[in-house]
Parts: sequence; structure tokens; C-alpha cells
Amino acid sequence: MAYAHQIHESQPQGMDSTIILDPSLLRAAQRTYRTYCMLHPRNSKRPYGIAIHRKSYRGQLIFRNNPVLLPGECFVPTKQLEVEI
Repeated sequence: MAYAHQIHESQPQGMDSTIILDPSLLRAAQRTYRTYCMLHPRNSKRPYGIAIHRKSYRGQLIFRNNPVLLPGECFVPTKQLEVEI
């Protein structure tokens, strides 16, 4: 049995590129992030981003670098939310 050598290009760890999102998704993510910041002002642990469902606009705070998204969800990094707020 022969195996072919596969080359996989890895994405950069930082995910610095800004992704253009639907404005309603961005507003829903901002609302979730703003609510978290208001309820936990002294908490030094900031989320890495928000996982937001495209149809229900339900947002979930993500505290890990490599989020696992469910079907129908997209990821909005905190950096993009702070710029928009």
C-alpha cells in the first residue's frame, strides 16, 4: 500500500484578517458582547470572540483561541467588536 505525501497549508494563529459580516449579525454580536461587559465590568477575562447563529442571532461567548462552531454559526472576533463599538 502506497501513501501519498500530503501538504496542508496552515492558517496563521492570529486570525488578524477582518471578515465582512452581515450588519445584523454584527449588531447581535455587539449586543451580546456589550451585555457581558456591563454585567462583568471587573472581570479581567475577556472573551476571544462571539459565536453567533446566522438565523436565530443567538450569541455565545467564546473564551478559547480555536472555537468549534456549530452548523449555521459564524465567529466574530472581539477585536472586530471593539472597533465597531
